[in-house]
Amino acid sequence: MGLEAKLKQDGYMTTTIDAIVGWARKSSVWPMPMGISCCAIEMMAVGGPKYDIARFGSEVMRFTPRQCDLMIVAGTVTYKMSKVVRMIYDQMPEPKWVIAMGACTSTGGMYRSYSVVQGIDQFLPVDIYLAGCPPRPDNLLNALMLIQEKIGKTRARDYDDIKQPEIISL
Repeated sequence: MGLEAKLKQDGYMTTTIDAIVGWARKSSVWPMPMGISCCAIEMMAVGGPKYDIARFGSEVMRFTPRQCDLMIVAGTVTYKMSKVVRMIYDQMPEPKWVIAMGACTSTGGMYRSYSVVQGIDQFLPVDIYLAGCPPRPDNLLNALMLIQEKIGKTRARDYDDIKQPEIISL
């Protein structure tokens, strides 16, 4: 039975405020793109017509952290850049989520040098690790759907709990 049929039959519907707020939050995730290196090209591809991130309510990629609730860190993060990434993360309003996109972001990738951070989880709480070098755009959409699922299950009073990361691999 669809929503329209239910409303025609009964004329009303009951729910909780937590369910409405969760549905609104998961249906309008605004990403903050942190395209630092090559993974950013794949992140840009999700905005195109082939993958169309607009189907998931996330086409509004803002470049101001005060309007975003999801940070997508795509690419190799150096120690010098990590301070900037953390500063932008701190400017985002609560609740906020992080996707670590690519092998370099998650583990430092092939760069085992003194200047590359060996995983952004050293300075940011990561919700989803997205595997690949670079990960495909449809893998990023899968991670976005998992974030939306996580947001939909979370109640407003649960945002202070410790985040448990998830590892995504296709």
